[in-house]
Amino acid sequence: MSTPDGNGAGRFAEFGPPRRVEGGLRARSTRGAIGQSWWSRRFLEVLESFALGTRLTRGRAYARRGQVLRLDIAPGVVTAAVQGSRPDPYPVRIELAAHPAQVWARIEAELAGQAFFSARLLAGDLPAELEELFARAGAPLFPSTVDELTQRCGCPDFAVPCKHLAATFYLLAEAFDADPFQLLHWRGRSRAELLDRLRTLRAAAGATATSATVAGGADVTTAGSGPAAAGPAPAGRPTAAGAARVLGALPATSPADPVDRFWVAPVPVPDRPPTLVTAPDLLLRQLGPPGPAIGGPGLVERLRRAYRDLGRPRSDRPTTASPAEATPTER
Repeated sequence: MSTPDGNGAGRFAEFGPPRRVEGGLRARSTRGAIGQSWWSRRFLEVLESFALGTRLTRGRAYARRGQVLRLDIAPGVVTAAVQGSRPDPYPVRIELAAHPAQVWARIEAELAGQAFFSARLLAGDLPAELEELFARAGAPLFPSTVDELTQRCGCPDFAVPCKHLAATFYLLAEAFDADPFQLLHWRGRSRAELLDRLRTLRAAAGATATSATVAGGADVTTAGSGPAAAGPAPAGRPTAAGAARVLGALPATSPADPVDRFWVAPVPVPDRPPTLVTAPDLLLRQLGPPGPAIGGPGLVERLRRAYRDLGRPRSDRPTTASPAEATPTER
């Protein structure tokens, strides 16, 4: 697009390299992939599966140069300020619908009902099985399509995401690395709210289990391989906690039971989290065409065919003659 004076300058002629800034949020990763934890890598894996091209590459460079000046995470929205070539930073906004209160109540009940999840969350960790739990509750932890994200940037670039949005995504992944509860906060629950709710639900479940135990005449706090001897817990003895709450209501196991059941889990074990299936040429779609000196667009097409062949089962791959069997013209 030319300017009215007809000098041929494009719409972006006034823009040059981004202004250098001091004190920006610089990505900790200086090369290679960004994201260390399973949840930050999963977030970026989903994002990159949308085939957003070289914009993500330029965004990574911005993130590593410290062009992001501010990053704030709130339920349903992430806001940032990214310094470009203009004097004023560009405002960036990324929206992802927070899960409603009734959905979170369902999720919290599931989390509190399994000591595995409660223990890991109270220790400040997100177990990989958490993704499957959210999926079963009908509230995915990560966006499944790019349309679930509302992306806005104050720059004049029509591309979505632009490099300023992409830089924000990468810094957001590192924020999830530093504090995994920021991901849950974006989805609608702060760390304090979630942990307080889990403690409340666990305490209520423990009180109910203790009352039922006393009413039934069993003491689950007594050491032993099966349910404890009859009689309520003596005064001053701590109530059942941890595994005792889960295993206390199970029937006694007789030594005469089959030995092969010794290794069977007494409570269901969560399924492994789902994995994202991507096309074998995803990386090629993320990168731009190479320069003419190393093959240009033709090299990309040859690599795409090679990746496609390598992704097939061995029995389906095309056969090629070995060098010893090739004719002189093929060698």
